[in-house]
Amino acid sequence: MNAFHRWYCNSGRWAAQLQGTVMPSVLRGVDLGDDVLEIGPGPGRSTDWLRSRVARVTSVEIDARLARALRQRLAGANVTGVEADASAMPLPDAAFSSALSFTMLHHVPYASQDRLFAEVARVLRPGGVFAGMDSTPNLLWNLYHLFDDRNPVDPATLAARLEAAGLADVQVRSAARGFSFRARKP
Repeated sequence: MNAFHRWYCNSGRWAAQLQGTVMPSVLRGVDLGDDVLEIGPGPGRSTDWLRSRVARVTSVEIDARLARALRQRLAGANVTGVEADASAMPLPDAAFSSALSFTMLHHVPYASQDRLFAEVARVLRPGGVFAGMDSTPNLLWNLYHLFDDRNPVDPATLAARLEAAGLADVQVRSAARGFSFRARKP
């Protein structure tokens, strides 16, 4: 991510929006269970919200610096930080009650996105939910992402991609600047 994007994702303004509006809306009615997998937490603003609501959070972050900072900041908490590529997670099968992803899928290379979805299906317990949200490109989004890796997910094709990965009961809801999704492991 570019310097501005890193700063914004760690800002109090983003934390307030994410924790006060985005996450409660996306996760309304979702049973997270006791063992949550968080994919791409970045600086951990979503992790902070999750860790007070579930017994255990495992956060998989590909960026070594961000993963290390998250582990140090939350040492002794109910959070395990794992530095790994979410499209090839070093995690056991059927280990998690839910998996979550907030505003990070567009940073995953197109070639790895479907592998990430298959990995989520692999590590979810039967009945486990994969939920999250991401943004869709517009002028402001493009400015925020200058010089970033940006591979936007098309919400119109997401349901079929999640089903192909082995998930079911897929719901994708588009909004003005993005989309949310839910799917379940059969």
